[in-house]
Amino acid sequence: MEDLSRQSECGWANRERIGLISKITLFAPNAMSDTPYSPRRASPKANDDTGFDSAVESLKKSLLAPIERYFAATEDEQDVIALMLANIRAPSTRREYQKDLRKFFVAMTGIEPNVDSVLEFLHLTEKRAVAVVLKYKAKLLAIGLKEATVNRRLSSIKSLVKFARKLGVCSYTLEDVELEKVKAYRDTTGVDAQSINSVIQLIERSTVHGQRDYALLRLLWENLLRRNEVSQLNIKDFDPHESRLRILGKGQGTNDEWVKLSVATVNAICDWLQVRGNITASSPLFIALDNRSKGHRLTGDGIRKIVVNYFDAAGVKKLMSPHRIRHSGITTLLEATEGDVRKTQKVSRHVKLDVLIQYDDNRKKGQSEMTNLLADMID
Repeated sequence: MEDLSRQSECGWANRERIGLISKITLFAPNAMSDTPYSPRRASPKANDDTGFDSAVESLKKSLLAPIERYFAATEDEQDVIALMLANIRAPSTRREYQKDLRKFFVAMTGIEPNVDSVLEFLHLTEKRAVAVVLKYKAKLLAIGLKEATVNRRLSSIKSLVKFARKLGVCSYTLEDVELEKVKAYRDTTGVDAQSINSVIQLIERSTVHGQRDYALLRLLWENLLRRNEVSQLNIKDFDPHESRLRILGKGQGTNDEWVKLSVATVNAICDWLQVRGNITASSPLFIALDNRSKGHRLTGDGIRKIVVNYFDAAGVKKLMSPHRIRHSGITTLLEATEGDVRKTQKVSRHVKLDVLIQYDDNRKKGQSEMTNLLADMID
């Protein structure tokens, strides 16, 4: 019995010694190192457990601490608007978003948007944010802005909130803010081919301006190009040998596509490039010729002004634009093909046939026909 008692006491002593060694080894500075380390002998004290608990808490804090060595947030990330704009590919879209968001913050705060005001808006509760945006919408309607303009400005704000949610700096949505109802493609008639031809005949092709404008208007009419598609064209996008042009279509990002050109338009572009001179592959296909911007890429607004001036000079009463020329070409093609939307789609490059069906319905003027049919049935 005496031996058993002695063995039991030794067992408990060994367990206490092992426990103490484990505590010391676990939190020794070089416990996980390959370098030999001999812990200093420590005499058991009353506060050993307190030291152990303190070490555990220290370890927990170190594990919970954020690791921000390579991906730490930078100061520029706090400018949510700038970050959102940087993620928009199209320069024209970027400019419109920037203008619309600026107008919102100036209207609602009285000052230019800054990091603090933007973050304050994004940190609002959902109910308060909806109230603010609805108040802004009421202001837009009160000054008589068109539905499409109101919707565009509201969509810019919604896009900002959606982007901020992805970044984790906003917790609400603006789904309760409804857009105004707008009927798309209400007037797609444009003008007829004869009016277009009368404008073309006004161009003085003996001048440098005339050579440029002749090639420009032929492209807008024959290939139904949008003004931004024309503005982005470079010399390398023109292939006279294959009679084709490479364009970046609407919403296509960097995905390009080739469109065929008529012989007359190929010759017109070649004549323009010959009188222009000093070109490289990366030079813009169409440049400004006025004293203020001479040599720079012709902008979308510059193209619009050229179109407006020629149609005004031709006495066309309808307000024209590059997109009106596009409308005119689509309507003319539908008339020439008796409403063949699929063939017309090859030139218009609309993704959805529904859009061209709307063009065709407008062309046929079905409502007027039905009204006259009813009118003939009564005295």
